Amino acid sequence: MWAAIRTSWPLFFGMSLLMVGNGLLVTLLTIRATELGFGEAVIGLVQAAYPVGTLLGCLVAPRLVARVGHVRTFAALASTASTAALIHMVTVDPWSWGAMRMLAGFCFAGLYVVAESWLNGRATNDSRASLLSIYFVIQTGGLALGQTLLRFSSPEGIVLFVVVSVLISISLVPILVTADASPAFSAPEWISIGGLFRLSPMALSGAFLNGVAQGALYIALALYGQAIGLAAGPVGALVGFATLGGMLFQFPLGRLSDRIDRRLVITVAAGLGVPLCLALAVWGAPAGNLTPLYAGVALLGGLTLPIYSICVAHMNDHLKPGQIVAASGTLVLVLGAGIVFGPILGSLAVGRFGPAGLFHLLAIVQGLTAASALLRLWRGRAPAEPSATAVAISHQATPGAALLGSDASAEDGMTGEG
Repeated sequence: MWAAIRTSWPLFFGMSLLMVGNGLLVTLLTIRATELGFGEAVIGLVQAAYPVGTLLGCLVAPRLVARVGHVRTFAALASTASTAALIHMVTVDPWSWGAMRMLAGFCFAGLYVVAESWLNGRATNDSRASLLSIYFVIQTGGLALGQTLLRFSSPEGIVLFVVVSVLISISLVPILVTADASPAFSAPEWISIGGLFRLSPMALSGAFLNGVAQGALYIALALYGQAIGLAAGPVGALVGFATLGGMLFQFPLGRLSDRIDRRLVITVAAGLGVPLCLALAVWGAPAGNLTPLYAGVALLGGLTLPIYSICVAHMNDHLKPGQIVAASGTLVLVLGAGIVFGPILGSLAVGRFGPAGLFHLLAIVQGLTAASALLRLWRGRAPAEPSATAVAISHQATPGAALLGSDASAEDGMTGEG
């Protein structure tokens, strides 16, 4: 494993730059759009274009990689994503912003496919799960680090947009200098949503609801911060603490789900999120002391973001090894569909019901997640013997991630309802 990590450091470094830039851009756009006079609903629709682009990228990028190769695909997509970030500086209408967000989502989906399949070529059966964990922790940490850059310049200027473009462009360098290790690639075979639901209804419903929660948390949380009067720096910190909480809770909750029924872990985590959301809604705007708010948001991120990785592991418990790649790709699309709705619902909640509306929405989503898991505990079959470890999986994951985890499962999967 350590040998694989040493040879993969250029990839990890390049992906960390990509995620710092992407994390900075998503919050920067929300703040800048508010200053330009975009309404909450418009901002939600603009940001929802990113996961729409990701869905398209999940379908097109694997075929593009198979046709022209990893290096050319990565270079083309990174250059396009860098350009898309700069276009936000020179346009001020929601239509062009939405188009650029969709283009960015498409490009990043392809970048993740390239990076993850490249990492798969470096890994062995014994190191895949560990490398996957490190990879996604780097992704989540990069997203959190990107929020801190909001403190170094005003969102009204062009500096932060240039920083995003530079970070994306520089991420090309470590990938290109290791291009000689590019692995062979074949596009995954898809499994239908109906087929996946018959195999693991908990994974499907949990992934969709968690996508809604993630989309609302990452996008509308910035709107919440602005609505209670926070400056750009504290708004970025707010989103950063939510991301950091998700990163810190990934491994404890994942390890716990390897020891007890994963549905029970989802029930408890989502269930605890409900009173926490209600408490944050009632607490309202801080009176000069942001520490309790940061702590509460970090805990909420910790109880929310890891649920998707547990859903993936729960799904893998009910699959044969040959089904894992196709099912993982389908589950990513279900997550992406939820993320499309999250920013829209979150921004509407803030615009219609005020800052507390965001946490009321998240309480509803977490409550539905807990109820869904509890229903599966009651009506589903006995839990399958774990065949996959619940590792940290980012909301940015693509079908390429499935290629990393497919061989990390036990030799014998189990089918059945769960």
